[in-house]
Amino acid sequence: MDKGSPPASPIHAHRVAMYDMDRTITRSGTYSGFLIHVARRRQQWRLLLLPLVGIAGLAYMLRLIDRSRLKAINLRLLVGGRFQRTEIMPLAESYADHVVERGLHPAALEQIAADRAAGYRLLLATASFHLYVDAIARRLGIDDVLATRLDEPDGADHIHARLAGDNCYGAAKFARIADWLEGNAITRDEAHIRAYSDHVSDHPMLHFADEAIATTPSRKLRLLAPKMGWQVVDWRARR
Repeated sequence: MDKGSPPASPIHAHRVAMYDMDRTITRSGTYSGFLIHVARRRQQWRLLLLPLVGIAGLAYMLRLIDRSRLKAINLRLLVGGRFQRTEIMPLAESYADHVVERGLHPAALEQIAADRAAGYRLLLATASFHLYVDAIARRLGIDDVLATRLDEPDGADHIHARLAGDNCYGAAKFARIADWLEGNAITRDEAHIRAYSDHVSDHPMLHFADEAIATTPSRKLRLLAPKMGWQVVDWRARR
């Protein structure tokens, strides 16, 4: 989609542009990068645990653990089982600076700006952690964020290395989107929705949209998109 795309029909009361983040807006995944960013600046000895991270990844590939468990294990290994909010948030902010400065597709930024100018409400929906996604979203001028939550007890000054609720991925992500729409009094027939993603796991979100855009897609999504009538763009080619 070009940044000069025509606006949605004025009969719709709401315009929403939904973006995945990792490998859609960003050039690569951000989760592992965040863990290593924190370990290097906080407790470098934790980098010695990277072989255990590899073992956890193997266990996931063998389907011995699910994505949620894998993310919690890696967070515990490289950041800790429990960590202070005041200590980790500056590192989340510095990581967001790094991602925004070096890790984004310029074409994605152009499309975000175009959707904003066309009156779309921007929603970032990602399986990455709220812990640092919120900081990235603020820098991009994103209106709303749905991301994977960590266990952060109310009023406590610490965060636990375990997920609070589902990993915001696939069907669970779409369930979060549906709840967000309901919570914002946005009904489907009153909304024009655009959705952008690189990965086939976002099939529910893309299928739901009026305009589905497979952005720099994975192999499976590249094969699926033409069958579904979804637009395919390669944001790597627009630098």
